[in-house]
Amino acid sequence: LGSDLVGTTYQHPMYSRTSPILPGGDYITTETGTGLVHTAPGHGQEDYLTGMKYGLDLLSPVDDYGKFTIEAGERFKGLSVLKEGNEACIAELEEKGALLLQEDYGHKYPYDWRTKKPTIFRATDQWFASVEGFRDDALKAVDQVRWVPEIGKNRINSFVSSRGDWCISRQRSWGVPIPVFYDRETGNEVLLDEHTLEHIQSVFAEHGSDAWWKMDEVDLLPDMYKDQAEKWKKGTDTMDVWFDSGSSWAGVARGRDELAYPADLYLEGSDQHRGWFQSSLLTSVAAQGQAPYKAVLTHGFVLDEKGFKMSKSLGNVINPLHVIEGGNNKKKNPAYGVDVLRLWVASVDYSGDVCIGDQIIKQTFESYRKLRNTARYLIGNLEDFTPEGQEGSNAVPYEDLPSLDKWMLGRLSVVLNEIDTACEDYQFSRATQELLRFATADLSNFYLDVAKDRLYISGEDDFRRRSCQTVLHAVLEGFSKAIAPILPHMAEDIWQNLPYDKTSESVFEGGWPTHLASFDDHEGDKWEMVRTVRDDVNRQLEKARNDKLVGASLDSAAYVYAHDKSTREQLKALESDENIIHPPVKTNGVDDLRTVLMISQVHLVDTPEEVSEACDEQYVSSKDESSSSGFTVGVKRASGTKCGRCWFFDEQVGKLGSPHDDLCQRCNDVVIKWEESTGETIEKPVASEEITV
Repeated sequence: LGSDLVGTTYQHPMYSRTSPILPGGDYITTETGTGLVHTAPGHGQEDYLTGMKYGLDLLSPVDDYGKFTIEAGERFKGLSVLKEGNEACIAELEEKGALLLQEDYGHKYPYDWRTKKPTIFRATDQWFASVEGFRDDALKAVDQVRWVPEIGKNRINSFVSSRGDWCISRQRSWGVPIPVFYDRETGNEVLLDEHTLEHIQSVFAEHGSDAWWKMDEVDLLPDMYKDQAEKWKKGTDTMDVWFDSGSSWAGVARGRDELAYPADLYLEGSDQHRGWFQSSLLTSVAAQGQAPYKAVLTHGFVLDEKGFKMSKSLGNVINPLHVIEGGNNKKKNPAYGVDVLRLWVASVDYSGDVCIGDQIIKQTFESYRKLRNTARYLIGNLEDFTPEGQEGSNAVPYEDLPSLDKWMLGRLSVVLNEIDTACEDYQFSRATQELLRFATADLSNFYLDVAKDRLYISGEDDFRRRSCQTVLHAVLEGFSKAIAPILPHMAEDIWQNLPYDKTSESVFEGGWPTHLASFDDHEGDKWEMVRTVRDDVNRQLEKARNDKLVGASLDSAAYVYAHDKSTREQLKALESDENIIHPPVKTNGVDDLRTVLMISQVHLVDTPEEVSEACDEQYVSSKDESSSSGFTVGVKRASGTKCGRCWFFDEQVGKLGSPHDDLCQRCNDVVIKWEESTGETIEKPVASEEITV
């Protein structure tokens, strides 16, 4: 057994010294090798720890250039360890008859990732900073910091708790020097005190840190030591870059009057808990007794569209300017602009790695277009609107608004508060998702869709139209403020094109619209119920449209049966007049099922059988079919004649004896008032005769 050899010694085959055989550590296994491992305390961490444990002498006969020193023997001095030095050692063993066998075999060995060359480990003299004296204070400081995401706190705690002495020196040909002088003869005696540090500080302040490498010792030493310049030699060690960057709070946040210390936020990749976040914490706690930051946010890394790390050698690097400015072929690689790139950044979950590529940017651009088109719709319908507080205002006071409009303002406040909270929590993807959901689901798919009848069909100063414009004005200003942090160019573009007098010159000057974020929820349950009915009606309409029964939704009539009494009563309060009249009698013309469902006729019935009797079976929602509302809903083709202006079907079109007999009573009223106010007359186009060839 190998353990039988422990305690014995052996004669070195090349040098006149004996060495002990010792039990190894966990790094020696029975799976690989012979189990008899050479231990060199001067060339590896595990070997070093074993040597410390058993009192082995430390020997490291390799210089800074990877060549043997005189300690290896005259024959090997100056030879490269990994090249001719290795060959010379084999030759020496052969000459002494100590080489039993030489063969090449596969062996795992660490390589430098940058140069792709083998790494040589050496035990050298270093400078250390002890963490033991302030470790507890550092851990307490961690508790005072906000960590985003919260798991970051566990990571930094684990690193600080297990942190040993911090090696702050490096042997590099570049970097900030450690300003220490060594005795030229012994190399062990050190000159480092407050006088040398103050003098070096003044030299660096005037000439920069490169002065250490350019100036002689006589210039680097203070006056009291200049006569000893021949005795002292400046060191060549550089400061660990983490100590260097970890002290940036002193030169930046604390060193500038216009900045604050501690900093509001430190932002870096998720690998920096062991790096910059930790080094900054340790230096600040050691020097100032507190963390250098109030909050720390970590993010993942950007990968290509397939989830691979970007690399020049793979050719998969995405250049941000390529996204912003486009490629040489603008059809293939269009210029999306900086706002689209910002929208992509804001929409991804940065807590993990994120992907980017042509298809992803195209999808982001579609979201961008949705937001931009929403803004265009809002601006285009406010040309003749004058907001509250301005001369000649035609805005409708909040207390006079219809329920639907109050509900929309309540939704606006919920969205603004959600976006504000999400941004405060650095959850930009949550804010972006809420913004897109609001633009798509609440506005485009519902409110703005049903608003078309009010905006385009009502008279210019009709209450239905002005109340809608009042809401659109609030939505537009809230919308532009909400997108401003994410899409600043679009937000400013909107602001500069507002069709009324602006309250501030720039969208960024007016502050957050707290007045728009304070509307109460208004009958939210009722309007959510109505939207589910609308979804169910649209589902049946799609079937009828596919079968060519109807074209547009206005070609249709809907039959609705609500199973519970309270819901039936809510719908009854929204029931439309039998015919389209102005002014309406049963409703205000806004809180009206015909308006919100965009259906020519809506019939509320007392039994599900009445729905089935009125509509073909294939256009009636069944119990087995998924239903948003849970109601029985059916559709059929609308009765009556299509109004030539609003396109609603109505039984009275052509029967009223009105000047415009192809219009409903409501449209007749609007047209007549317009003719009276302008002195112009609208003539019905005469259909051209068919010519048969």
